[in-house]
Amino acid sequence: MEIVSLLMFAAVCLVLLTGYPVAFALAGTALLFAGGGILFGVFEPAFLSALPSRLYGVINNQTLLAVPLFVFMGAMLERSKIAENLLTAMSILFSRFPAGLAISVTLVGMLLAASTGIVGATVVTMGLLSLPTMLKRGYNPAFASGIICATGTLGQIIPPSIALVLLGDVLSSAYQKAQLKMGIFSPETVSVGDLFAGAVIPGLVLVVLYILYALTVAWFKPALVPKLARDIGDREQLSTTKLLSALMPPLLLIVVVLGSILLGFATPTEAAGVGAMGSLLLALAQKQLSKTNLQAVMQSTVKITSMVFMILIGASLFSLVFRGYGGEELVSGFFDNMPGGVFGATLVVMLVIFLLGFILDFIEITFVVVPIVAPILLAMGLDPVWLGIMIAINLQTSFLTPPFGFALFYLRGVAPKSLPTSAIYRGVVPFIAIQVILLIALALWPQMATWLPDVIYG
Repeated sequence: MEIVSLLMFAAVCLVLLTGYPVAFALAGTALLFAGGGILFGVFEPAFLSALPSRLYGVINNQTLLAVPLFVFMGAMLERSKIAENLLTAMSILFSRFPAGLAISVTLVGMLLAASTGIVGATVVTMGLLSLPTMLKRGYNPAFASGIICATGTLGQIIPPSIALVLLGDVLSSAYQKAQLKMGIFSPETVSVGDLFAGAVIPGLVLVVLYILYALTVAWFKPALVPKLARDIGDREQLSTTKLLSALMPPLLLIVVVLGSILLGFATPTEAAGVGAMGSLLLALAQKQLSKTNLQAVMQSTVKITSMVFMILIGASLFSLVFRGYGGEELVSGFFDNMPGGVFGATLVVMLVIFLLGFILDFIEITFVVVPIVAPILLAMGLDPVWLGIMIAINLQTSFLTPPFGFALFYLRGVAPKSLPTSAIYRGVVPFIAIQVILLIALALWPQMATWLPDVIYG
């Protein structure tokens, strides 16, 4: 009956293509297959009895409490015009350099990604703020679209990322399960902090590669990225006080939140609480803490958090039924018999996750796919931090790839109608190549992801 588990997975993908809500698609499909299996005597109902204990474990999970707090922090920073002030200050600061506006967009996108941790929020915000300015300044539409989409997806990998929080929690359970399977009865643990530390170097390398690409284009094709003219007004605005007032508050908040996690002073949940409070204080300092803004931020936080946990509940039910039909044994046997050993298995998993990124968000992939494949790969000896970073960057690349990349849809929704979709597709191609190069580099040198966690946490 293992083949039923694959049919169930295919059925979920088909239901999702209809646009039905993910959480209910996962839970409803699982219940239909479970009911049919019980009716024909091929599914053991005892598997469903484990659902209440799983849901109780989700409710008691302190790590997942960081999700609403980080979402609140990002939403509050988004509404308090922090990004707008940052972009203005950075544009003036880098106006003397070739591709100065592109460099500013990349750096602001990085800081915004570290603040919001959500891909859609970063792409939409940068699209609204910087795309009209870049087009007005004479930037090539394809290049402008590409760099905005690419920096927007940094929210997938730059900590503190919501994706890394969820991925860290899932990988922690998968790593313990893999070690028990290997006969290790005092298993080591992997935390969200480990993934945050592991993502720092790859994330910064990605930002540097984006900037180098922008400088290369400016050098060889200056017509595509014209240099900004610094007028008298810009010189007046370029005062130390104004620059510091725009740059220091968000930088300080990010350093406090991320630094407290990496240095072991706070757990991700505690640091998220500090970040949420810090975003409130920044909004108050910017005189943006109105009742309307606060209400909008709270509503956004509740909606996103509810979506995450409803998907988690649906995924828990789906995985129980999948296991009940012997799906895990089927996948494990498939990987064990695959030519190429651990390399072949990892390559296939990465390819499958990349393709699923076209139709599923990172939350569904994290809760549905990763719990199935991660224990098998980790039992083969892969490092959990390296695997988590590879999955995050792989999904980031998938979200950027035409024609189904989520980042492209987000930008298309806020871009002017005069900008053709084909220009957006052309613009992201070089950045996809950059991310593939980073994935290859990580595969060849895993220390890029594992060195910093080893140094910090031993």
